[in-house]
Amino acid sequence: MSNFVINGLLQCRNPLLAFRRFRGKMNIQRPRQPHYERARVLEVVKPYYKKPSFNAPCVEAQLTQETRKVENPYEAIVAREARNWFEQSRLVAFLHVNSIRQEDMFKVQVALHRHQVTVKVYGKSIMQKAVQGTKFEPILPLFEAKTALVFGPEERKINQLLSVLKKTPQLVLLAGIVEGRLLSKQELVAYASMPDLTTVRAQFAAVLESAGGKIVSDLQCHQQQLVNLLDAHARSNEAEQADTTKGKEVDS
Repeated sequence: MSNFVINGLLQCRNPLLAFRRFRGKMNIQRPRQPHYERARVLEVVKPYYKKPSFNAPCVEAQLTQETRKVENPYEAIVAREARNWFEQSRLVAFLHVNSIRQEDMFKVQVALHRHQVTVKVYGKSIMQKAVQGTKFEPILPLFEAKTALVFGPEERKINQLLSVLKKTPQLVLLAGIVEGRLLSKQELVAYASMPDLTTVRAQFAAVLESAGGKIVSDLQCHQQQLVNLLDAHARSNEAEQADTTKGKEVDS
């Protein structure tokens, strides 16, 4: 009796459960349409997400960069120095810098320094602060890539600059500022082939002098011819009188 009570009544047995999905497997690619009422509820509670614009990441990155941008006092000092170079130099040349070793760049700086020409390299942000609001503002598109600046005290230093650049193909002449005018590469080469101002002034003075002398000679031409004719006529009369006098002396 005790075994029956222990084995039959007091022993716990776990129920056997087997879960099975109704009507086979669920079709994930083509799910069954929900009931009409459930479909209405799902459509009402369906979330709506605003479609982002095409350039949203770029705009967000730019705004983040502008908010993180801090005014650097050292850049203001360097920008002031660059503006002084532009205002005090009579020759400014812009060179596009390709891949070049620092050793070769130093040789170019030394060769130009012998002719009292200085080479400077500034960033785009510094150039924006230096030339913004001035007459040099149109040169900003030249600084989209790495660009070197050449400052010279005289316009005729363009000849020495071109001779140095012929030996350095890594530096490409883009444009230049001469006598307050922005010139292209072809115009700079043509300017270098022109004589200096002193020679041109001497040539111009010689042309004016020759023109003035020609005008004076043209004005005095008829008078000189008349004087020559009268002088010839006077000489012929003197010769006739001398012959007549000699004949009378012979007869007497």
